[in-house]
Amino acid sequence: MTRRTAAIVAATMCAAILVGCAAGIDGDDDHRGAFLGGIATPTPEATITPSPDSWVHAPTERGYRIVVISADDDPPTTTVLAAVDAWADEHDADVTVLTAADDDQVEERIDEAVAAAPDLVIGAGAGVVDVFALLAPQHLAQQFLVLGAQLPEPTENSTAVIWKGASFRGSGISTADDTDPSSVTPERAADAIAAGLASIRWGLTGIVVSLP
Repeated sequence: MTRRTAAIVAATMCAAILVGCAAGIDGDDDHRGAFLGGIATPTPEATITPSPDSWVHAPTERGYRIVVISADDDPPTTTVLAAVDAWADEHDADVTVLTAADDDQVEERIDEAVAAAPDLVIGAGAGVVDVFALLAPQHLAQQFLVLGAQLPEPTENSTAVIWKGASFRGSGISTADDTDPSSVTPERAADAIAAGLASIRWGLTGIVVSLP
């Protein structure tokens, strides 16, 4: 085999590997379609309602690196944090939790998280929404996921998972009906982290996932 032929073979093998990886990330079209809830291609900032449990079929990745930022220690937020920890234990993911006492500290924690370059930065609950809405668009190379709340105008790198009673959209925008602490159950929080990761793994970012 000549050196040129060997180079062509190597390049072909690399291309095949990359295609295979991409297919693995996209996952099965039927499951992805069920997750999309009948929408062929969601528009930017769209809200989709996936079929129940469709997110369990998304491909997963071991060794995922996650930074979680929270600004509250109330039961809804701690429930979300516990769900993230449980997901991480199941999938051998690495989780770092950063807490903040106010909006200024949320900003500092986002800067810390982005500097660490994790696979994903998660915002837990309504307490981080206002600052995430301002800073996520400034870090387009970093993927963000908000659980139990949503950004009013998500950019392509920001995804959110909401459900009835957990759909806060920011100060001065949301109504009282958007926040019901009793709606944040362990089961709902577990579905939220699984659905959020599924959306990102299937390349469906910049949208809001509304759990049925």
